[in-house]
Amino acid sequence: MKKLYKFSLLAFFVFLGFFEVKMTIAQTEPIQPDSTAIDHPEKVVINNIFIVGNEKTRKNIILREIDLKTGVSYDWDELMSMIQADQQKIYNLQLFNSVEITPLLTDNEQIELLVSVTERWYIIPNIIFNLADRNIAEWWTNQNRDFSRVNYGARLVHNNVGGRNEKLKVGAQFGFVKAFEVMYSIPYLDRNQNHGISGQFTYFTQKTIPVKSAFNKQVFYTNENEEVLRKNSSAYFRYSYRASFYNFHFVTFGYNNTIINPDVFVQNPDYFLHESTKLNYFVLGYTFRHDRRNNIQYATEGELLSIGLTKFGLFTADDIDDAEITINANKYFLIGEKFNFVSGLSISSFFEKRQPFTLVRGIGYNPYFIRGYELNVVEGQQTLVHKNSFRFRFIDMGYDIGKYVPLEEFSYLPLQMYLGFNFDHGFVNDRNNLPDNARLTNKYLFGYGPGLDIVTLYDMVFRFEYSLNNQGEQAFFVNFRAPF
Repeated sequence: MKKLYKFSLLAFFVFLGFFEVKMTIAQTEPIQPDSTAIDHPEKVVINNIFIVGNEKTRKNIILREIDLKTGVSYDWDELMSMIQADQQKIYNLQLFNSVEITPLLTDNEQIELLVSVTERWYIIPNIIFNLADRNIAEWWTNQNRDFSRVNYGARLVHNNVGGRNEKLKVGAQFGFVKAFEVMYSIPYLDRNQNHGISGQFTYFTQKTIPVKSAFNKQVFYTNENEEVLRKNSSAYFRYSYRASFYNFHFVTFGYNNTIINPDVFVQNPDYFLHESTKLNYFVLGYTFRHDRRNNIQYATEGELLSIGLTKFGLFTADDIDDAEITINANKYFLIGEKFNFVSGLSISSFFEKRQPFTLVRGIGYNPYFIRGYELNVVEGQQTLVHKNSFRFRFIDMGYDIGKYVPLEEFSYLPLQMYLGFNFDHGFVNDRNNLPDNARLTNKYLFGYGPGLDIVTLYDMVFRFEYSLNNQGEQAFFVNFRAPF
């Protein structure tokens, strides 16, 4: 019977793969210790820290996230605050269904800490079945619900190889875009758990590709013989350094090779900005990230800051010489128990006036979107988007389904629903002032409207939004990921 349950749950994971949703089991709001539940001294000293429930995950991976130390004296209120912060850090490893840290009084001003975790199911096979377009609205309206624009295949993801939080991903995709990918990351190489590395290789081919944009819509092209129009291979190596609990540094070195069919130049002579059908270049990037969100999948409190500088083309033989700076800053405000406000600023700027079409940026390309403009692309060299959401949690419940699913990893089914109002605005500067896209480029744009967010099993997010924009357009949109 237990094997049957496992098979059913595996099938459920395959179904989830249709939506390509990032998954983590846990409550959106971490458990907050109750400092009034027991009598306690004003100050305490931690004698030992015990960890239970980590059958796969190594103890040092959990201890890395704990700021509390043995042999140190803490005020009780300070202890409660630090316990909550440590619970959030452990939970955001995305390795556990639940995390609870309990202080156990053993003597006057002496305590033991019990860290109790419930592990996730780490090996996740899923079927790839998704749309090749930027979002559902693009496919539904601009591409006339064309099912030939579907990608399908299979992917195997292991989120805790060896119990050290390593990630392994191997996938093969067919359909509209044929692709192969392999990625492996080791977050910690040293004893102090500060340094990590990761590597990724990706290869894909396309018979139908966007060759340009016109009237702020992507223009796709397929030649008469349905030949492959684009082949792309890339390899990246990343070094990471975790300076503190919330601050990360990343250095990325990579290589990209793109080959296109000569027919593409007929549609867009400036596709590569040079006459060759090949675009080869090395890339070097640095990113600083400060991440102090209470839930990295659907945050309601905390902040996120990411600043990056990327150099495209490092050597004289490279086919491009450009650089880009990006900034993403999100702030999450918890207002009482049920309300929260989120504000996020995203900025991107290239140094040069023109870029190959494969490096095009702007509103409509993740993460630079304005609700109400999902059907459009607004391309240029500088992009600024400011997104805002005011949300009210009107449902927060959970169900113990352990008697129906006798696996601890799936014994709790959470459900949270948020009503929200969104207001996004932004601007794209097109230095080239292309007349085909003049309707929306170099203009102040905004969109607004109500929305409903549903957060459930594995922190899956379903967003239903009705949005209007300052062009007088309005539509209903469905998305499967958090906007911040």
